[in-house]
Amino acid sequence: QVQMVESGGGLVQAGGSLNLSCSASGLSLNDYGIGWFRQTPGKKREGVSWVGRNGSGRNYADSVKGRFTIVEDYPNNRVYLHMNALEPEDTATYYCAAAFSPPGMVGLLTHEAAYTYWGQGTQVTVSL
Repeated sequence: QVQMVESGGGLVQAGGSLNLSCSASGLSLNDYGIGWFRQTPGKKREGVSWVGRNGSGRNYADSVKGRFTIVEDYPNNRVYLHMNALEPEDTATYYCAAAFSPPGMVGLLTHEAAYTYWGQGTQVTVSL
């Protein structure tokens, strides 16, 4: 049975940093494209960052470019989202997800429909 688990969320002041972790059981993350998404109540879930299968390319939403970094730790079956210079607008529940995708096809990973497995989310709250 596949399970994906996010951790590392919390409350932080604007300008601060958090490191989110995505771990998985029942699958090897390097065999999948991995995405980080976020959602706030009443809003559509939006993509934040993506890394292709086997680390073959990565990309970021414009809103987080230069502030967030997606990092793979395949030996430990984890993918991290390092978040710096956090803003109140980054407040959301953050989800990681795994998608069957060819290596390098990072563009496909921006679409939620590409993903098969999702975690339950971790809350990030950024205060002024």
